[in-house]
Amino acid sequence: MVVSYASSSTLTIRPATAEDAEPLSAIGLTAWRKGIKPLVPAHIAKEFEVSNPFLPFLKACHANVLVAQIGNQLAGFGAREHADNRITDLWIAPTFEGQGLGTVLLRSLEAQITNSHALITVTAQNTRALTLYQHLGYHEYHREARYDATLKTSFEKVDMRKVLRRGGISLAKY
Repeated sequence: MVVSYASSSTLTIRPATAEDAEPLSAIGLTAWRKGIKPLVPAHIAKEFEVSNPFLPFLKACHANVLVAQIGNQLAGFGAREHADNRITDLWIAPTFEGQGLGTVLLRSLEAQITNSHALITVTAQNTRALTLYQHLGYHEYHREARYDATLKTSFEKVDMRKVLRRGGISLAKY
């Protein structure tokens, strides 16, 4: 998908390639530092930054990742790690936040889902992401404290669902 963006740049949403893994992992880590790092104990945050788990994830799952690119610059990515109806990742480089890229990426991921609904989980304290998902039609259906094995920390997680519509017709069976 290619759309006009700003006055002289083009926003492209495209599948990730194996070559995108390293630059996208840097974007993921930079966005993580801004949004999630303040919620994590310092020693865990340091381990996370050193290991950068975005890199092995992106190398292994790049086929299930969409990239937002403005001109020649990578600006963010979103993923459905298991190619199902669960959106697992949405990371935008801080310099591109607030410009609608998260919305475009999320809608592009939703367009790939053949199920009747999309699922997403967000840390409750990540109010910026939570607000975005609510604004885009996601509704909370479950909330609980949950251990995050990657971050070795428990967080209050909010599970959200959105009924998807195709051609104005709801695909929901409930």
